[in-house]
Amino acid sequence: MLVWLALSIINSSMVHTFLRHSLFYENPRYIMFIYMVINDALQLSLVTALYVVSYIFRKIHASVCCFLIMTAVLTTRSTPLILAGMAVERYISICFPLHYSQMCTIPRTLLLICVILILTVTPPISDLIITIINEPISFFHSTIFCDHPLLFRHQSIYYKNCVFDGVYLSFVALTLLYTYCKIMLTAQAASAGLASVRRARNTVLLHGVQLLLCMLAFVVPSLQAALISLFPRFSLEIRYIFFLVVYIIPRFMSPVIYGFRDEHFRKYWTRYLACRSQRVIRIKPLLLKVNL
Repeated sequence: MLVWLALSIINSSMVHTFLRHSLFYENPRYIMFIYMVINDALQLSLVTALYVVSYIFRKIHASVCCFLIMTAVLTTRSTPLILAGMAVERYISICFPLHYSQMCTIPRTLLLICVILILTVTPPISDLIITIINEPISFFHSTIFCDHPLLFRHQSIYYKNCVFDGVYLSFVALTLLYTYCKIMLTAQAASAGLASVRRARNTVLLHGVQLLLCMLAFVVPSLQAALISLFPRFSLEIRYIFFLVVYIIPRFMSPVIYGFRDEHFRKYWTRYLACRSQRVIRIKPLLLKVNL
């Protein structure tokens, strides 16, 4: 909960910085970035809520669980596609700088976000439709332990998601690999080794690391089940470790990639944080006087 709170404060300060300055929401790069920040914040909040609920209540209403699981799956699957879109934007800015303003526009960026939402909302909706067809209505009025395999139990859902995840994660991995190689070739061709090219190359490389961490979310359930079956006494500890590695650590990557590394955004972001801290310092003596 403390990690969730810290990340929520960081993410909300970034969103506030983005909204306060028009130069950010008129730039496709920062629009994609803030979309990832909001998506990560929502995903982390939902996953943390599911995790806490599983400890406190154990079983909850199936319809409530369905809403939480579907939203969490949507946001989890959105992250790799957002990474691919951001990598392509970097590739265009480095390899086609003269055509960047024509190729990367605000309407096209918003269209890309809509396409990502459609692609990621399709699997959970199809899961729900298959479950409605194969399960009695009473199932949605029962209480269950809120977990994806326990909610969407039909065997066809498992195979469908395996195919979907394999295809779209392969597409994202190939996109990142292609853009990284192209940026590397551009960096070698640049006579002076431009700082912008090096920064873009490192950014795409960090996107690759972020993608690997995100892909763990699709491998962990089977690995976690195997470890729990081998060490049932440590089931809570195993779930907690996987929760930190798979869902918490990758959420730190987005602020690092843009919030700290991007000089332009960092200047406005640190200025906002400094103003907020000064306000807190000014308010504290006033509160003390009131209490006295």
